[in-house]
Amino acid sequence: MQLRWLLMETAMRLVGRITDWNDEKGYGFVVPDGGGDRAFVHVRAFQRGSRRPLVGDLISYLPAKDPRGRTNASDIRHVGQKIAAGRGASRFPRAALGFTALICSAGLALFGLIPGVLAGAISALSGLTYFMYWLDKSAARRNRQRTPESTLHLLGVAGGWPGALIAQQQFRHKTIKRSFQVSFWVTVALNIAFLAWLARSGAAARIAQTLGS
Repeated sequence: MQLRWLLMETAMRLVGRITDWNDEKGYGFVVPDGGGDRAFVHVRAFQRGSRRPLVGDLISYLPAKDPRGRTNASDIRHVGQKIAAGRGASRFPRAALGFTALICSAGLALFGLIPGVLAGAISALSGLTYFMYWLDKSAARRNRQRTPESTLHLLGVAGGWPGALIAQQQFRHKTIKRSFQVSFWVTVALNIAFLAWLARSGAAARIAQTLGS
C-alpha cells in the first residue's frame, strides 16, 4: 500500500524552474518543464532544511489548486539537493538560548555587574522584539506589509535578541535566510560586547550610582 502511494506521488510530481522570486516576501512562481500553468511558490512549502530559493532553481513539487482555482506548489524540493538528517534550522535550540540569556542578564544585575534597569530594559526589549517577529510572521502569511529587517536588527542590537531567538524558533521565522542570520548574529555579538565592556569597565557601577542618587 505504501509503495503504491509512493508511485502515485512520483507520477503526480512536476519539475520546473523558478522564474520569479521575491526573497523579502518569501514567494515567487515556478513554470513546469515541458509547458503548463505556472504555480505559486511559497518558502514555507519547501522541505525543511532546504536552502533559500533563487531565480532559476530547478525544483520538484506537487501541484494543488487553492479555493480560488489557482495552482500552488506544495511539498517542494530542490532537485539534487541533499539534506542531512537532523540539520534543519529548527534543530538549533534558539528558544533555550534566548531564555538562558534573559536569566543571565538578571543574574548580572543581581551581582551588580550591570544596572538593574538595563536588565529590565533587555527583558522589555525582548518582549517587544518577540511581538515584532510575530507581526512579521503574520504579515507574511497574509501577504501584507512586512516589518523591515533593519527594524528587527535594530531591536536585536539594542538588547532584544533573546526575544528574537525565542520567536525565531517558536514561529519558525527568519531561520533559513542566511543573509538575515549573519546580520542577526552580528547584532548579538555587538550587544554582548557592549555588556562585557559595561561590566569590566566599572561603568555599570557608576550608572547605578547615578540612577540611585
